[in-house]
Amino acid sequence: MDNKSRQGDEPEIHPHPHIHTNTKAVLNRFSRAIGHMESVKRMVEEGRDCSEVLIQIAAVKSAVNNIGKMILEEHIRHCVVAAAATGDQKVIEDLNKAIDTFVR
Repeated sequence: MDNKSRQGDEPEIHPHPHIHTNTKAVLNRFSRAIGHMESVKRMVEEGRDCSEVLIQIAAVKSAVNNIGKMILEEHIRHCVVAAAATGDQKVIEDLNKAIDTFVR
């Protein structure tokens, strides 16, 4: 997704089945990462040691990266495979853009 807000936009219609088998696991991981981030925010508010805060920020970054990997794996397993079978090049182009942004 680009930097523009997509709120209010119509949902994108995919010409292939859009199956999410890990949705619950992804949402659970997001909830834990959000809770962890709130905890780190409290650490800053309490004036905790900068080294401790940085270590916790690294843990949050790792958790978010792992969520991204889960989503990427599922996207490849379902969406990209289906798109390749139908010759849908847009999905491949979108995947390349998403990966480029994700790894920055």
